[in-house]
Amino acid sequence: MTDFFNQLLLQFSLPLKSPVLIFSLILFIILLSPILLKRLNIPGIIGLIISGVAIGPHGFGILENNSAIELFSTIGLLYIMFIAGLELDMNDFKANRNKSVIFGLFTFLIPILIGYPACHFLLGYDFNASFLTASMFATHTLVAYPIVSRMGISKNQAVAVTVGGTVLTDTGVLIILAVIMGNHQGNLSQEFWIRLVISLAIFSFIMFFIIPKIAKWFFSKLESEKHSHYIFVLSVVFLASFLAEVAGVEKIIGAFAAGLALNKLIPHSSALMNRIEFIGNSLFIPFFLISVER
Repeated sequence: MTDFFNQLLLQFSLPLKSPVLIFSLILFIILLSPILLKRLNIPGIIGLIISGVAIGPHGFGILENNSAIELFSTIGLLYIMFIAGLELDMNDFKANRNKSVIFGLFTFLIPILIGYPACHFLLGYDFNASFLTASMFATHTLVAYPIVSRMGISKNQAVAVTVGGTVLTDTGVLIILAVIMGNHQGNLSQEFWIRLVISLAIFSFIMFFIIPKIAKWFFSKLESEKHSHYIFVLSVVFLASFLAEVAGVEKIIGAFAAGLALNKLIPHSSALMNRIEFIGNSLFIPFFLISVER
């Protein structure tokens, strides 16, 4: 009996090691946290982020940052960026593209123009550190997009403008990150710029010319195989994310590009779209896992 209790206590030693126990704890927090905070009129995602910080390595140390948590948090972010591109009404986006460009430019340039001098001259950072820190203030993510989508206001003009602006700022900042990395490694040469431009051009050609043709053929040939459609969509998302990394930008840009590439091929009223949205609206989990990871 003593050995049994010792083994039991060993299972609960911190940080938790049992994958089953870890997954059970995560599911209970994801289940209960939004329910409790809903009574206080606080979005459930806030509770998940706070819970993730509390039980993570920088909180009570109940969970440790490992490859599994990093993997699932990355998958969740990629999926949400894909949904943002997929649900974007291209007609509304074209109608509001000028507003999106202006909003994106302001939210991109103002933080950099203020942040770089402040970091360089006031804090004494070098060029790379100052530019990188300033660019961190110039980017924002679609952290609240699942809430917006669940409330049915993703087609609102303000949301369309914000999503468009976010795409511009994130793309700009992630390109800046690639440039800073190249400069830090001493590779910021003419060859670097040529390679970056060519790789982005090839990536864009694959995503917006080849992938739509393949997807159209696949959906028409296997029209009745709805589960195959969903597996194909997931394959495109992660392939696009990988190609984006190969091209020299972050993988979330690839996931968003996959959503744009399949935008016109997946009707918003289709069963496939309903399945994609259902899973996407359930993806509060990545933000919980990211807060654990951080």
